[in-house]
Parts: sequence; C-alpha cells; structure tokens
Amino acid sequence: MMILTRPILEINFENILANYKTLQKIAPKAIAAAVVKDDAYGIGAGKVAEMLYQKAGCRTFFVAHGVEGERIRPCVPEAEIFVLQGIGEDSIESFKKAHLIPVIGSPKMLEFWKQNKISGIKPMINIETGLNRLGFRENELESLSDDDRKEFGWVMSHLACGDEKDHFMNEHQLSNFKRLKTKYFPELPASLSASDGTFLGAEFQFQMVRLGAAMYGINTAPYRENQMQNVVKVLAPVLQIADLPKGDFVGYSATYRATSQRKIAIVSIGYGDGIPRALSNVGKVFFPRGERLFEARIIGRLSMDNIICDISDVPEVETGEMAHIIDDFYTLDDMGRDSGTIGYEIISRIGKNTRYIRREKF
Repeated sequence: MMILTRPILEINFENILANYKTLQKIAPKAIAAAVVKDDAYGIGAGKVAEMLYQKAGCRTFFVAHGVEGERIRPCVPEAEIFVLQGIGEDSIESFKKAHLIPVIGSPKMLEFWKQNKISGIKPMINIETGLNRLGFRENELESLSDDDRKEFGWVMSHLACGDEKDHFMNEHQLSNFKRLKTKYFPELPASLSASDGTFLGAEFQFQMVRLGAAMYGINTAPYRENQMQNVVKVLAPVLQIADLPKGDFVGYSATYRATSQRKIAIVSIGYGDGIPRALSNVGKVFFPRGERLFEARIIGRLSMDNIICDISDVPEVETGEMAHIIDDFYTLDDMGRDSGTIGYEIISRIGKNTRYIRREKF
C-alpha cells in the first residue's frame, strides 16, 4: 500500500485560460489585462503569463513590483507590463532591464520618475476616487503642470466595493473617476475596474479591465452564480485512524472534548501549508463515496502539520486515502467564508507553499 505524507496541490491551467476568455467576452470592448502579481496569486506568474500570451493573445500584464515584471519579461517579450506599486530606488534597474511601465500614485514618485525617466515609457497615473489608498488626491492633480500631465499614457483608479453590485460607492467612484479624468486627462485611455468591477457592466469597463482573482476561479461577484471555473484543488493524506473515547480531548489547548464515542482521522495538512488556523473546530474536510459526499468536521485546534477530523459518520475511511480540502464542491471562497477571510488570501498562501506535491494540468 502506498502512503503519502505531503498534501497535493492540483492546478488547472486550462481553467485559467477558459476564465480569461470568459472575462474577455464580458468586457468585449476593453483590453483584457492579466494581473499576475504575487506570483499569479501563488499559481506561478511565469507559467500563467506565458500561457495567456501564447494561447489567448494577451499583451497587457500587471504586477505589483518591478522585480516581478523583470521575472516574467522573458515569457511575454512583446507585452506591456504595468507595475502597480510604482518605481523607486529598489526597482529602477528592473524597469530599465525589462522595459516596465510604472503606475505612479503620488507627487513624490512623479518627481522620482522625472529624474529617472526611461526612454520610450509613458507611466500610468493612479488617481484617488474613494478607496483612499494609493493615488493622487484632487488637490495634487490641481498642482500638476501641463508638462506633468503629458508624462502619462494612461489613467486608472480602483474600486472599493466592486464585489457588491448595489453599493453606493460604485456609483460614487465612477462619477468621481469620470469627473477627474475629464478635467485633468481628457485624452487618455482609462482603467477603473479589476475583476469585480468588470461584472458591473460596460460603464465601468472603459478601455481596459484588470483581470486578477476571477481569472483564478474566485467569485468576485458573489451576488451572482460564479461564472468562473475552479482552478485549485487541495487533497491531503490520512495518516492515522483512531478511536476517540467519550470524555477525551483533542488537540492543543484541549478545545474539543468528545461527548460520545467517536472515530477520528489525522490528516497531513495544517497552517504550515496555508490552511487557516481559524478553521479549528469549525472547518470541514470531505470524503467522496460514489455519488455521495461526506463531510468530516475539523475538531480541536488545527496545528502546523495536521488536521484532526471526526469521521464517525463517514464509511470506510482508510489510512492513506486522500481527504478533499479544496475542490469544486468546496472552493477557495467557501474556505475563506468559513475561516473569516477571503479566497484571495488562501490561494496566495497555498500557491507559494513549497510543502505541496504540485500537479499541473495544461
């Protein structure tokens, strides 16, 4: 009998490609830029970028830092690569080597750019419309000279509540963006929406949409059925099965006590593998049995390397079989909901984790 000790991460790149093409259809008049920051949310930026470049004709990419753009440049030789965190002393060499485009969001960074211009590059300006994160405030826009405004080739902003269709902030930011763009950058092409805003309709799409989380299967429009295909599956081996007598405790800090005789499985995955510790005593793993799916509740504290789950009502669990942690029927979004976070954070933690056996489908 074969026994594994490491969890398995399955990544379906075919579904990433399908999701990208679906999003293109939702915003047919806009450039569909692919966001591959944070190593493509942990999936693998080089592989994702190269696939979209070759198989979908994507020619516009976004990363967070210059070093990320430099890493993917060989995979997308003729593409435009925008850098959301902008340019500084720590990244200027990456910009020069890889011909990257900075997104500039403050007067200080604009001054740095003007002192360190790269020939043939026109930055994108980020303007603040309500999120109150990076971006020029209106008083700072007013201070820009005509020459300053001519530095830029694009104007962008970012929605705060794009995942809530009827939230008042969407119209508030759209109105602000239109007003500020018309006043200060009337000739420039524009980008307001990331994945979530893309679903809000043509008025929010402008000349470019920035496709990130939805491309990786996350539901960025939770008010509607998820149109994206699942990209990630996580499975973990059962290392041991044991009886838990009535009255016995489970796990660190003894947070669970059996009120009746139970059967438990110790599963080889934990917070060291990116699974949120907040799932302690509230999360669940799954065991498919033919057409039926059985849930096994996580009991006790989730530890660095192990989950203990109650399999009393799951038939014929065996040492060595794989528990399903994330799957089509229990997605990143579901785990995010149950652990009090979001699917974005979970995929980022899991995708970059080196403890997984990684299986990829192209």
